[in-house]
Amino acid sequence: MVSRKSIDLSSRTIEFGHSKFNQIEAMARVVFPDHLRQHTNGTEEMVVECNSFRSLVRELESEFPGIEDVLLKTAVAIDGQIYQDAWLEPIQPNAEVFFMHRIEGG
Repeated sequence: MVSRKSIDLSSRTIEFGHSKFNQIEAMARVVFPDHLRQHTNGTEEMVVECNSFRSLVRELESEFPGIEDVLLKTAVAIDGQIYQDAWLEPIQPNAEVFFMHRIEGG
C-alpha cells in the first residue's frame, strides 16, 4: 500500500494519506511600545501575516533584521493573555499582539 504525501506550498495545502490540511495564515495587529521602536525604525504598529508566535517573530525578523533576539527577551500579550515564553503559542485571525518588558520577580 502506497501512502500519498505531498506539500503544495502555492495553495498552502498539505496532504498526508487521505487527509488535507489548509495552512491558512491570519493577519495579526502588532503593537511595539517605545522601548522597541529603535529596533523597528520607529514603527509603532503593523499588520503581520502569521499563525503562531514563532511565525510572527520570523516575519518581523525579515522586516527588521536583528529584532528576533530582542523580542525573545520580552513578554508578549496575545489577545490580552500575557506570556513570558510564547514561542509555541498560536495566533488566531485578527489577533492583537503587544510586546512588553518581562515581569521580573524577586
